[in-house]
This record gives sequence, C-alpha cells and structure tokens, in this order.
Amino acid sequence: MSPSATSQPRIAIVGGGPGGLTLGALLHKHNIPFTVFEFRPQPTAEEWAKPSGMLDLHEPDGLKAIRATGLYEKFLPLTGECSEEYVLADEMGERVVVNSGDPSETNESDRPEISRNNLAQLLLTQIPADSVRWDHKLLSASQSTPGVTELDFGNGRKHEFDLVIGADGAWSRVRTLVTPVRPQYTNTQVVTITIRHITEKYPHLANLVGSGSFSSLAHRHGVVSQRGPMDSARIYLWLTTTDEKLGATSGIASKPPTAAKAVILENDKFLGKFGPVVKELVETAMKEEESDNPGSTLDIRPLYQLPYGTSWKHKPGVTVIGDAAHVMLPNGEGVNQALLDALLLSEQVTKAYGEAGHDAVAFGEVLSPLVQQFEADMTKRAIKIGEETEFLIGMMLGPDACNVMSTFFKEHMGKKE
Repeated sequence: MSPSATSQPRIAIVGGGPGGLTLGALLHKHNIPFTVFEFRPQPTAEEWAKPSGMLDLHEPDGLKAIRATGLYEKFLPLTGECSEEYVLADEMGERVVVNSGDPSETNESDRPEISRNNLAQLLLTQIPADSVRWDHKLLSASQSTPGVTELDFGNGRKHEFDLVIGADGAWSRVRTLVTPVRPQYTNTQVVTITIRHITEKYPHLANLVGSGSFSSLAHRHGVVSQRGPMDSARIYLWLTTTDEKLGATSGIASKPPTAAKAVILENDKFLGKFGPVVKELVETAMKEEESDNPGSTLDIRPLYQLPYGTSWKHKPGVTVIGDAAHVMLPNGEGVNQALLDALLLSEQVTKAYGEAGHDAVAFGEVLSPLVQQFEADMTKRAIKIGEETEFLIGMMLGPDACNVMSTFFKEHMGKKE
C-alpha cells in the first residue's frame, strides 16, 4: 500500500537499546509520532535493578545526545555506581597504571558511567508507554512498494511504515534491506560473569579491581572488570582464539559457569598463566554467577564486527543506526556512536517532518536526500572510530599488552602541563 498524501508519516524504530530509545526520546521531544519495537518482554522492576553492564558516555557524542533529549540533569545522579578510575594490572594482578579519572588531573574530559538499565529507564521516561511494543521480535523486513516497508513480527503481526530505522544490533534484520554484508568474526570471545555485593563479601577483591574499571592483560587475553549496580563487579574475560564456536566445541557454553574452570583457568592456552589473585577473581565470579542465577549456563559470546567502511546505496524509507550500521569491538565507543547517530538522524527527520507536515508522501520526498547524506557522513565517521578501536583493542590483546598499554596511558592521559 502506498502512503496517502493525506496520511501522517508512519515511523518505526526497530530495537529498544540505547540508540533506538534515544532516537525515540528525541522524536517525542519534537512531537513526532513513532513506534519502538523491542524483542524483549517488558522488564520487571527486579530485572531492571540487576547489573547490566556500564556505558561510558563522552561529551562530543553520547553526552551531546543526552543533553539534546533534555534529560541531562536527571542523568547525572544515575552515574555514581562506577567511578571513572581506571586500573591497569599485569597477569599477576600487580597494578601498573592507576588513573583516577579526575579531569583536573588528566587530559580527559568527564566520561561518566551509567548502567545500561538505568539509561534505558531514563530514556523511557521521555517516551509515551503506548509508543513502545515489547515482546516484538522482528522476523523479516521487506519492501514491495518503494518507500514503504513491511515489518513481520509473526503471529499475524505485520505493519507497514513510511520510515523504518533499524537499531536492532549486529545481526540487524532491517540492515538486510540495504546491504547483504554481514559481521565478521574477530578471533575474540568474551565471557561475562558478575560478583554482586563485592565490597561486603570479598573486600580484598573489591580493593583489587578498584572503584571503576580494571584490566589485567597478558598472553593476548584479558580479565576486565567494571563496577556497577548492587555494588557489583562485572567481569569480562577476553579470550583470543580462532575457534569461533569455542563455547560449543569445548562444551562450556551449555554448562554452569564453574564448569568452565578447567578450560579457561587451568589451560595455558587461555588464563592458565595468570596469577593466583586474578584467577581467584575469575573463579569467585563464576561461583557467584552460578549462585545468583541457579540453572544458568556460562555466558560466552564470540565478538563480530562489520568491515570498516561498510556502506550501501540509499533506499528510501529505511536506514540503520548504531551496531546495525557499524558494529565494532567493544571499546566504549559503540554506544556513543549509536547515540550520536540517533541525534543526527533525529535532526533530519524533524526537518523533513516540519517541512512536509502530515503528508507522508511529501515527508518521504524531503527526507530521502537528508538521510542519504546522513548515511554517507555516518560511514566516514564509523571508519575513523573503527580504526581507533582496532588500534586500542590490538594493544589490549597484543603480545606485550601491559607494557604497551602502560606507555599509551602515560602519553595520552598524563597530567596537564
């Protein structure tokens, strides 16, 4: 069905992550109607309160978008669960670099940390409840009419839109409308485990990881920690391996977290050469994860990235942002770029909506060249950020990571003159 000249533009945001919700909050601020489709069921209060990973927002991009939503003053009180301190340690857990994160002492501006769940809840306060459809997993997206996209969520739930924004992550189904390019395996696996109430239960481990972020790096692997909600330490094990299906081939993916001890902690191929205190941190997190989530299996994931410079011929009525457009290795930049994507795209949508009024056809005609330019600019920006990310992760997981990273931090985060 083609859009009617008298119909209001129908806008869909697929994905309720940071990028999708930021875009929704910005569109609502300008009184532009839309619908967010999120595959998860609506979280309960208990689920929202759980540790969910911390997001490091930066002034030129992520924080700029938060300011644009008008939520910055409400955002600040939610950022105290993880300090901006950074601790770099060797394989024995011995501290090599400690950066307080105080902008008065370094060349860095404020980079406040907020939990993923807190950010989502904050953004949702700016989005009407009836504009979010929970438990809607997109099965397919198609265009039989130029500029009109049909979204199929199964069980007869099919809807047509004049503009669809894919904020649906690395394996975006919306992206398949504009390019067949798929993410590539990066020879990296990440295991995620969490210690809640670490200060009370394990004060010596709390002292080891500090109040912010901690990295013990060696042998092309890393044990990384971030503090978070419930006085937690969320532990990420970065493992370098060409085995894309490591979890399945080793059998640890379908077993409780502690069952991975032999494969990960006692094997020199992975963390076997790390020191006792670092291994204690990991083993404790495995036990705590198992205790807090009875019946759970180990969270091990291969990491992927899109080739740098992935672009596509613009297709009217559809675009992608965030990981759907430029997924890269996690380096704190992904969320910032997603929020910036949302801000820049919202500006173009707002401009087209203002010029076209409630005429869906005119809206599409005005918007198409604006989005085409947005996509070209986003691609250039993603290349730069991707190259910087590859450089930093390359140092983190390199053969002499601790020394190289120590030099890097002393050169780039030293005291001001």
